[in-house]
Amino acid sequence: MVLLAMALVTLVAAGMAPKQELRIFSAGHYLAQQQGYSIALGAEAFAKRILVRDFEEDKENGALVDSLDEIWASNSAILPVESADGGEARVIAVAEVQIDGLGGRINLNDLVRGGEAVDPITRERVTALLEVLQITSFRVDALIDWIDSNDQTVSAYGAEDGQYLVAEPPYRAANQLFTSVSELRLIEGMTEEAYRALLPHLTTLPVSGAGINVNTATAEVIASLHNELTVEQGAAVIAKRSEEPFETVQEFLQLPEFAGLGLKPSGLRVNTQFFEVVSRITYDNRVANLISTVYRNPEGEIQTVHRDTGQKNRITKEPVSVPE
Repeated sequence: MVLLAMALVTLVAAGMAPKQELRIFSAGHYLAQQQGYSIALGAEAFAKRILVRDFEEDKENGALVDSLDEIWASNSAILPVESADGGEARVIAVAEVQIDGLGGRINLNDLVRGGEAVDPITRERVTALLEVLQITSFRVDALIDWIDSNDQTVSAYGAEDGQYLVAEPPYRAANQLFTSVSELRLIEGMTEEAYRALLPHLTTLPVSGAGINVNTATAEVIASLHNELTVEQGAAVIAKRSEEPFETVQEFLQLPEFAGLGLKPSGLRVNTQFFEVVSRITYDNRVANLISTVYRNPEGEIQTVHRDTGQKNRITKEPVSVPE
């Protein structure tokens, strides 16, 4: 009986050991992820301070202008995170931070105002962007139907519940504003190639009317401002603004590339209100990612409107070490 009891205890202990190791590993991983997330929030606060400083410097210079040659847009930052345990400082984590302006992209949520009213200017610009990128698998009407509150297609090129419910698995049109650019993958006719081509030029801001920053817009977005413009002309505009950013929209419209086109200033600006703060934290041999969408109001105050921990590999700019 003693031998039998000892055998049973040995079997139970042997079975418990792997589970205990797994639980310890899971708990350690969870704690490390939480610590990484906390550091990412600190990286977000660091980025906010950079944007506030940028606003203050622009205000002192008398021109609220945001361009790609400014500190926030030029590089990503590497921040060592130190601990002073035992009186000796040591690096316990590394935070990588990158700020991306969203003002140079077309806001998909500008397509529809008030639930059903289609904005003609944004519709023309998205249509022109599809032509510039040579995307023919779907039309802008499918995007409008995804946003508008009704269940009627705006044209034969639109798509409502009838098209999506026959998919596998079936789903319905959102009938509300885009919450993420990744929703484009659900649009009728969207291909992965088209999605990747559109990604750098579109955004989904939580408000309408934020406008396009002509100092940060891509050549394709500039070409989409009029159906007679080309990507080459857009690239020529970018070459000129790299020498000196535009201080006013009128200065931008007076370029020879736009002569005779009758281009209107509607929906154009020279500064940015919405930014993405991309943080990647390496802590305890684990990586935590955080994408924060922040809004800077006309008074220079910044608030976070959205956070996402599900995106990876978003640090793309040349890193610069920040000692403090």
